[in-house]
Amino acid sequence: QLVESGGGLVQAGGSLRLSCSASRRTFGLYGMGWFRQAPGKERVFVASITRSNSSSYYTDSVKGRFTISRDNANTAYLRMNSLQPEDTAVYYCVAGADGSRSRIVDYAYWGQGTQVTVSS
Repeated sequence: QLVESGGGLVQAGGSLRLSCSASRRTFGLYGMGWFRQAPGKERVFVASITRSNSSSYYTDSVKGRFTISRDNANTAYLRMNSLQPEDTAVYYCVAGADGSRSRIVDYAYWGQGTQVTVSS
């Protein structure tokens, strides 16, 4: 129901834009966000945006570099600038609770993930 795209290999300092397409318009009722999981590490919150598109939230390590957005057609985006090797991870699109939500349990819907690899 959530399908990510836009991952790939990029050099440090480069940019990527991830997209997340939701299969149903009812996803407009949910907050959406992104998590990531690096090799051997836990899955962690990256960013989220409210269903009204009025507020967004970021983990400290990506503030000022990543931008989350969504349109009215059930698609969410994550623009990632100034990428660093430590941003290498599988990125997951999520949908669920609205507001400032950063826990895995806050999101009922998950995509399959897209790989982002940043080379040094």
